[in-house]
Amino acid sequence: MTSTTSQPSETFRSDFPILSQEVNGHPLIYFDNAATTQKPRAVLDALMRYYERDNANVHRGIHTLSSRATEAFENARDKVCRYLGARSPNEIIFTRGTTEAVNLVANAWGGTFLKAGDVILLTEMEHHSNLVPWQLVAQRTGARLRFIPVTQSGELDLEKIDTLLNTEVKLMSLTHISNFLGTINPVKELCAKARLVGAVSMVDAAQSAGHMPLDVKEIGCDFLAFSGHKMCAPTGIGVLYGREEVLESTPPWQGGGEMILSVRYENSTYKGAPAKFEAGTPNIAGTIALGAAIDYIQTIGRESIRVHDEGLALSAFAKIANLPHYRPLGPSKSRGGLVSFVHDSIHPHDLTAFCDQKGLALRGGHHCNQPLMRKFGFPSTSRASFYLYNTEAEVDRMIDILEQANHFFK
Repeated sequence: MTSTTSQPSETFRSDFPILSQEVNGHPLIYFDNAATTQKPRAVLDALMRYYERDNANVHRGIHTLSSRATEAFENARDKVCRYLGARSPNEIIFTRGTTEAVNLVANAWGGTFLKAGDVILLTEMEHHSNLVPWQLVAQRTGARLRFIPVTQSGELDLEKIDTLLNTEVKLMSLTHISNFLGTINPVKELCAKARLVGAVSMVDAAQSAGHMPLDVKEIGCDFLAFSGHKMCAPTGIGVLYGREEVLESTPPWQGGGEMILSVRYENSTYKGAPAKFEAGTPNIAGTIALGAAIDYIQTIGRESIRVHDEGLALSAFAKIANLPHYRPLGPSKSRGGLVSFVHDSIHPHDLTAFCDQKGLALRGGHHCNQPLMRKFGFPSTSRASFYLYNTEAEVDRMIDILEQANHFFK
């Protein structure tokens, strides 16, 4: 890494090779970080080092390459454990990402402990990945879905929480930061309320794990999930944190190699967590690269990243609000590092295509939030999302391009 300063800024751009290119004749401005972040050289080097030097399967071999690969793989688990403030590496399960982590909990825990009449409490701002798996398990078990409403200002209507979160609720699962609105939800307070009524709690930290400090003991959740590719790591690697006592009582979801103690033709016995939830050959290279991404983020400091990302989001929100015909959405004060917005007459897909011609990468669509979009009356929105390598100058360039769009589309 080329810099050791504690403040995310343009200094870090040289650590990300992809950012040096031009797109359609313009310097690339990458504002699609909520979908996936770019990868620093340190992470790319970790991937290549594994494949060039240590490529072997983990845990099962006693030769040198396998031993080195296993050590690097389990070192990554230790890093994730410390990164989340977990009590033990046994509470860290590697998955393909947040989506698989939620499906694991829904199928393994939910399929075992939910029954007809039980309530699954979600919010109206959930990503499809934290909605559809619960719909499926509710259909199989007879459980019911219940939702914490979202106000027109884009925040949870917590005045209704005592009515919604009662002893009927067996599981509450909610996003930490909305990938559509940028809303930061009070997960610590809500997990405490869930615990009081005996409900298991899960936090979708896909938009927060790489952007702000997290401590699962402080939050008090039973499960927490995030995706590596949204925090400088490769795609196809993610994490499910599970409180050890809850994992012990949860059966495996998938069967196969590595997760067993003994196999007979008639039945099998299984290892404890995390092995019993990691059947088959894992994403070894991606896991090791996730460890490298954590090292990179820790060098910068997650609190510095939080301040930086929120600062860009608040600046972009205010500047978009001052543009004719544009309307930013979600909270105008404390928020995560993204801003969704709409135009009076330009469709988000047309606007995103126009911006791309200027080298600006935005996202236009429903952002896997169709029910909430429908509630607000939007088929889709445009979204700018920021990370540690983005700058205020890039925000100003985006505002200039959005003004140009007004003239182009008349």
